[in-house]
Amino acid sequence: MRIISANLNGIRSAATKGFFDWLPTQHADVVCVQELKAQAADLRPEFVACDGLSGAFHYAEKKGYSGVGVYTRHAPQRIIEGLGIPEFDAEGRYIEADYGHLAVISLYQPSGSSSDERQQAKFRFLDVFFPRLQALIQSGREIVICGDWNIAHKEIDLKNWKSNQKNSGFLPEERAWMTRLFDELGWVDVYRSLYPEHTGEAYTWWSNRGQAWAKNVGWRIDYQIATPGIAAKAKSASVYKDQRFSDHAPLIVDYDYAP
Repeated sequence: MRIISANLNGIRSAATKGFFDWLPTQHADVVCVQELKAQAADLRPEFVACDGLSGAFHYAEKKGYSGVGVYTRHAPQRIIEGLGIPEFDAEGRYIEADYGHLAVISLYQPSGSSSDERQQAKFRFLDVFFPRLQALIQSGREIVICGDWNIAHKEIDLKNWKSNQKNSGFLPEERAWMTRLFDELGWVDVYRSLYPEHTGEAYTWWSNRGQAWAKNVGWRIDYQIATPGIAAKAKSASVYKDQRFSDHAPLIVDYDYAP
């Protein structure tokens, strides 16, 4: 089973850069996308169904903002939109494809980089999402949560860690939250479990400022975080950088697991 996670930074923009031409070449079973920056009326037919994949979406109420989607090759038993938390459901941050024994989730955690107000919203999200993560891992299902978590967990996960210790995405509180996710709840960072030493090849996001992309001054903030059972079935993972569809790069993981 191949699962792809990709922050598109605008589904219409990514389409013009070839995302929906590339997708059929990947033969994915599930594709999780984030930051749609679109509403239902903005989606062309090829955005909804592509190469045998059918899309379901959770849109933000605000136009041109946020939004997540999940494309599935095998129809799930149900699609769950949102967390049941009005503040964040209005921003379109969570959608789940539930197969019964398996669930794949597309997640877009808030960014706090634009203002202190948004950083406080990010902290609120972390507070309310943690118990949901606990309930998910205790559900007995195999679960993969794909998406832009907007946190680089450790120093190895970004190029300039020393100068970013007071910046959103690498704050001590954010990093400690992720540590609790793994150490207390038992979730597994799939890429890191496969490649504990990878640095630059692991980055998934690059600032548009300066020469960040050209110099590979990146951050690893896009993850597939999974329950231990399916995480142990991961065979390989890679970040696709041959084409640029947005300021993020797709994270591809192959699992020895039948959807």
